[in-house]
Amino acid sequence: MFSKELFAQRVREVRKLHDETQKELGEVIGTKANNVSEIESGKKTTTSENIAKICRHYRVSADYLLGLSDDPRGGCERWTEE
Repeated sequence: MFSKELFAQRVREVRKLHDETQKELGEVIGTKANNVSEIESGKKTTTSENIAKICRHYRVSADYLLGLSDDPRGGCERWTEE
């Protein structure tokens, strides 16, 4: 089952792991830092397109971000550089 809180926590964790600011992640997904803050606090979610951008940028699986798997890299090995 989807948990907005777990999604928020995992987005925040992967962003911090890569030493990026909310503003920098916002630039990646085409939004402002305050929207990233709302995502990371669990107040909002985001579009599937933005989830895909986050996954590709940080090389994590959508299943991981969405709480469907505890394997951050599951399936990412087939991605190629763009």
